[in-house]
Amino acid sequence: MISESIRIETIKPVHARALEQLQRDCFPTLDDNELMREEHFLNHCRLFPQGNFVAIFAEQVIGLGSGFLIDFDFAQAQHSFQEIIDGGFYSNHDPEGDWYYGADISVHPDFRRRGAGSLLYEARMELVKSMNRRGIVAGGLIPGYAEYKSGMAPRQYVDRVAAGAIYDSTLSFQLRRGFEVRGLLEDYIEDAASDNWATLIVWENPCYQAQ
Repeated sequence: MISESIRIETIKPVHARALEQLQRDCFPTLDDNELMREEHFLNHCRLFPQGNFVAIFAEQVIGLGSGFLIDFDFAQAQHSFQEIIDGGFYSNHDPEGDWYYGADISVHPDFRRRGAGSLLYEARMELVKSMNRRGIVAGGLIPGYAEYKSGMAPRQYVDRVAAGAIYDSTLSFQLRRGFEVRGLLEDYIEDAASDNWATLIVWENPCYQAQ
């Protein structure tokens, strides 16, 4: 099984250039301004390396699970991707933040459905548990919406995915791993496939202990 040959490492400067190419390979429908570049990943190495994970297979970078800590305000949940990630630099990282913001999870198209994504999610969850944070919050893309948007509103689509009536390669995967949808984010990201919509997804740390 290929997942046994995939290893997860925390991000290092040597990974930065390959991660820039991974962005292009994974997100061909995204506007170029939405993609992170080498200088962004170098800043992630500086700010919070222990919270940014790289999947490696045969010395090739095949996946990324990146993010930062933040005090997320659910009462004011609407936000854009570029706003919260500070243009890709993750400068909103707060070492004392209660939540891990899952900014990017991506696996090279040639390696999807082979276990890399699960390993990256597990690494994030284990980090949140070890740091005693409340959980993970993220804006989740809904790439499958492209096939339904001409006759279905985003909320209806998300509800049907959650009910198991429609399969979405991203949202269905997240729901199987214990995330729940807390809302929709309008104009979250420039993505023609989803008309810029995303879900607000949350995973709560079952081991969290209030201080």
